[in-house]
Amino acid sequence: MTPAGWFVMILSVGSVTAIFLWCLWLVLKTPEEFKHVHGFEQEIPDQKE
Repeated sequence: MTPAGWFVMILSVGSVTAIFLWCLWLVLKTPEEFKHVHGFEQEIPDQKE
C-alpha cells in the first residue's frame, strides 16, 4: 500500500475510534441519565376504560 493509502486508512480508523470513545465517555460519565429515558405505553388502547 502506498503511504497515502496508509495515511487515509489511519485517519479513517482513528476518527471512528475517537468518535466511539467520545460517545462512550458521554454515556458513562452521567450515571443518572437513565432517569430521563421514557418507555412505551404498556397499556393498549382497547384496555383503557
